[in-house]
Amino acid sequence: MSDDHTHVQEFFGARAADWDTRFPDDGPVYAAAVTELGLREGDRVLDAGCGTGRALPPLRDAVGPSGVVLGADLTPAMLEAAVRAGRDRDGQLLLADVAGLPLRSGSLDAVFAAGLIAHLPNPSENLRELARVVKPDGTLALFHPIGRAALAARQGRQITPDDLRAEPNLRPLLSGSGWRLTSYVDEDSRFLALAVRLP
Repeated sequence: MSDDHTHVQEFFGARAADWDTRFPDDGPVYAAAVTELGLREGDRVLDAGCGTGRALPPLRDAVGPSGVVLGADLTPAMLEAAVRAGRDRDGQLLLADVAGLPLRSGSLDAVFAAGLIAHLPNPSENLRELARVVKPDGTLALFHPIGRAALAARQGRQITPDDLRAEPNLRPLLSGSGWRLTSYVDEDSRFLALAVRLP
């Protein structure tokens, strides 16, 4: 396992048990972001870096009983917390790395990724892997329940020009990884970048 993976697992593993209690009011903004993804009944969707599975219930609601919802995370403790919360009823949980997903190419309609991009060791390669598993014209939502400035303030830091989530950085990163940015919102209450997989 790489140092990046070990760091991510240690960071999130130590916080998994009380993760949901630290952010108890995020449910509505998760549901709103899932709505903007434009899923339809019967779609197949992956929550990449699903953590405790907070997006799984609205994803299940969006695709209905005939759809497929997968949640993949690198940290076993986060998946265990998702099971304790009963969210495994809304989607199949996978212990998996977004750098090499155990999914067929073009098998999904969409990917939802909350808070993921800042934790990717190789963002271009990792976004390319997400593009691989989505069919042409499939969609990607890069989401965070608070905006970049609010997140930086919460973490006691300043936004820097090299922030991957800044639109001037994110747009070329996505286009070089098989995606086209279609919508970008960065407000105190949320960050949401929507992209479509290039053919």
